[in-house]
Amino acid sequence: MKKQDCQISRILSRRKALALFRAAGTAILVVGCIPKKSRSTQAQSSLTVPALPLANSTSSACVVTPEQTEGPYFVDEKLNRSDIRSDPADGSVKDGIPLQLTLRVSQIGNTSCTPRAGAIVDIWHCDALGVYSDVTDPSFSTAGKKFLRGYQVTDANGNVQFTTIYPGWYQGRTVHIHFKVRTDAASAQNYEFTSQLYFDDSITDRVHTEKLYASKGQRNLKNAGDGIFQAGGDQMLLQLTKTSLGYAATFDIGLQLA
Repeated sequence: MKKQDCQISRILSRRKALALFRAAGTAILVVGCIPKKSRSTQAQSSLTVPALPLANSTSSACVVTPEQTEGPYFVDEKLNRSDIRSDPADGSVKDGIPLQLTLRVSQIGNTSCTPRAGAIVDIWHCDALGVYSDVTDPSFSTAGKKFLRGYQVTDANGNVQFTTIYPGWYQGRTVHIHFKVRTDAASAQNYEFTSQLYFDDSITDRVHTEKLYASKGQRNLKNAGDGIFQAGGDQMLLQLTKTSLGYAATFDIGLQLA
């Protein structure tokens, strides 16, 4: 299998960090490898896609990144699907700027990152108005709805791909996407890792000027003010690529199964 383009020396140079995670009882770790190129995929939308700001090019590097809280809104719906925008109950589709998200899962060895096939990857997040499906919250109740939730199983190259929308915001949090990785049930040891993905504030500010997002009002919290983001969120920022109708992003996840 093809090894990912990662500087494994960066992993080995952080043995103390890995040891600290293991001492704390964390079963697996995430490694974010900045890809040389993100996939660009089209999705339907009637919204205008704001331009991306210019950014300096960065070299690919493996960086150990932290686990983050699951939060109150995970529901194990067992929805095996790539396009998570629809509600299976009635076929309705959540509107918003399309986001094509590719996650690449690898197992970290002593000298390489090897693609991990058969891992179960869930993602879930709020809609353009900050609402999650299938939960009861003081500000909304969506019991029975299943929009913007789903999982995929990694292929031979460790890849999963989701079609979703750019999330909105809600009180007390910056804009984010939750994800959970579970190794396959046939594995001798079944591990689980949960964390969150984030967006550059300048891009979110542009996206949220669109009428649908703006109807909720201006968000009152950005990345720097979010307590969860402060615990390593800068290592979980998505590098977005503009497509004809939305955005695309690729993020690498490495599992430490020792």
